[in-house]
Amino acid sequence: MSHGGDIGHVDLLAVDPAARRRGTGRALVLAAEEWARSHGAREMRFAGNPPCYAWPGIDVRYTPALCLADSLGYERYRAACNMTVDLHGDFSAAPGDFTISDDRTGVAEFVRENWNEAWAWEAVEAERCYHAEVDGEIVGFAAWGARPAWFGPMGTTPSARGLGVGTALLRRCLADMAAAGLPAAEIAWVGPIGFYAKAVGARVERVFWLYRKEFS
Repeated sequence: MSHGGDIGHVDLLAVDPAARRRGTGRALVLAAEEWARSHGAREMRFAGNPPCYAWPGIDVRYTPALCLADSLGYERYRAACNMTVDLHGDFSAAPGDFTISDDRTGVAEFVRENWNEAWAWEAVEAERCYHAEVDGEIVGFAAWGARPAWFGPMGTTPSARGLGVGTALLRRCLADMAAAGLPAAEIAWVGPIGFYAKAVGARVERVFWLYRKEFS
């Protein structure tokens, strides 16, 4: 579990199959809630706490976990998905009216200013991070390897959209991942789905439900 601001997160919950249906999972979650309350949390979530999280939420295939969240009064408030890209293809990108570099100078500040601190941390910690410039100004970035076999995060400024910046950055990262010997890339907590499906043939692989409960 983790705590950020006034929100507590259940990051990982596991119960041995042989020990299930004895209230173990419920007891663990209630203990986590009590810990979060004692640290000032006003809400508890079964949801990822970026930048360090295992999954965006509860995998919809994990029926016991879904039932547990429901029984404890958690509200399902959002869905998220991870997509997968087969890395055996050609990820060369057409040139555009921009330049791409792997120099990270100024990238963290750019990401922090336009998105958030969590993405800035991932851009710094990633195996490789590229950025795109137009007329000497950073307009987009993409990273991979902040977690093994994961692509992301990625973002482009509104002024750069429609120029092919996102597609070029994505394909550059995937080419790196393929060269590193990875058979597939996972794009976590992904959106928009249509962009990734069209740009590189990504497919939805896992779906998650995110849950929350406000403390009274």
